[in-house]
Amino acid sequence: MFESRHRPLATGPVFARRMLRHALLSGVLIAASLAIGVLGYHVWGQLAWIDALLNASMLMGGMGPIDALHTTAGKLFASAYALYCGLVLLIAVGILLAPVLHRLLHRFHLEAGHER
Repeated sequence: MFESRHRPLATGPVFARRMLRHALLSGVLIAASLAIGVLGYHVWGQLAWIDALLNASMLMGGMGPIDALHTTAGKLFASAYALYCGLVLLIAVGILLAPVLHRLLHRFHLEAGHER
């Protein structure tokens, strides 16, 4: 049917650079999300900067917040931020796994092409 052109599997150094780029992208996403959390806890939760950092870090790490919030705005922010952190975790893992899964599928495709 269609003639497929097989590109060779990326070399080790090329794959390592690709993984590094994806790790950096994932790290930037996590750092930006942490900054949003710190700012939100400080402004709407009325926590000191260090307490805001602790709460945002613990929530992003899956442990949950430390300090009880006393304002409605802070509680609404914490609710939204908790849901957001769950999505960020899934997205960050997806970004990190994408090159690995692509490489595995590429390798499988190359091996399947040689059996014909």
